[in-house]
Amino acid sequence: MNENPKIIICDCDHNNVDVEAGTFTAAGQDFKWLHCQTQQEVIDQCQGAVCFLNQYARMDEVIFKAIPTLKLIVRYGVGVDNVNLADATKYGVQVCNVPDYGMNEVADQAMALMLSVVRKTWLLGNRVQAGAWDYAESIPVRRLSTLTVGIVGTGRIGSEFAKRLRPFGCKIIAFDTGYPQPSRHFPTGIEYCSSLEDLLSQSDVVSLHCSLNADNQCMMNEKTFAQMKDGSYFINVSRGGLVDEAALDAALASGKLAGAGIDVVTTEPLDRTSPLFRHPNLLITPHMAWYSEEAALELKRKCAEEAVRFLNGESPRYPVNTL
Repeated sequence: MNENPKIIICDCDHNNVDVEAGTFTAAGQDFKWLHCQTQQEVIDQCQGAVCFLNQYARMDEVIFKAIPTLKLIVRYGVGVDNVNLADATKYGVQVCNVPDYGMNEVADQAMALMLSVVRKTWLLGNRVQAGAWDYAESIPVRRLSTLTVGIVGTGRIGSEFAKRLRPFGCKIIAFDTGYPQPSRHFPTGIEYCSSLEDLLSQSDVVSLHCSLNADNQCMMNEKTFAQMKDGSYFINVSRGGLVDEAALDAALASGKLAGAGIDVVTTEPLDRTSPLFRHPNLLITPHMAWYSEEAALELKRKCAEEAVRFLNGESPRYPVNTL
């Protein structure tokens, strides 16, 4: 006899689920917190569940066929690339995310990475730690107000990044691979490019703010890096799969890129044998752009609230697929 509650946190690497527990208890809903790492563990341990809160476990037809009671997946985060949306739709499973929980933090991280690599604070900070004291090692550094910054992706986070850029006096241009015009969130008065190539050719700094899908895998590759200005800078706080890492390595090695700041890689954590580690002008952070104490709590609360809404028969606030 199945004794599982309707709500199961099937995998979550957080230290606790106190926020979720408080939300579920207030709504009169029981839940279970598991640590499933494989699809078979999900199948064995989650029978009878109606709602999953999910972080890493792969969700596709294998799961949907094996757990026919499942009707909702709420993903901890913005991206849903571990969920096969076509399979979910086929089996009548609503998929939701939390697209607005850490948008300020990710925009802040992009700004911090940009300032670090353009002003070369990361590079020279490490050199001072090693005993050097010579600003000339930073030459050349450009005045920020002379730079053109290209934003790829005009959704919530790209919009927040654009707002942060404005006080620095940079020229801002934008392009979105999925939309012919900027989203409703994007600030007005910013030049919108007709193609990615157009944006790359004009930009001194290129910052990615788009989701990962089948159409834009490795959108930054040997060809697109070649379209960038010589000595330009590259920022990625979106998804590692957007970038061909061999091409990024080559662009840094050749001097095509003067520097780069990335928070995401294709396979995390980045293998210590990766050639990317050889570049002193590459700043890598461990997929933490989303994080602040406030954002972490907001994410947990909104995931739990979405599950409660669904079980109460209400429309989801953050649907990703259409049933």
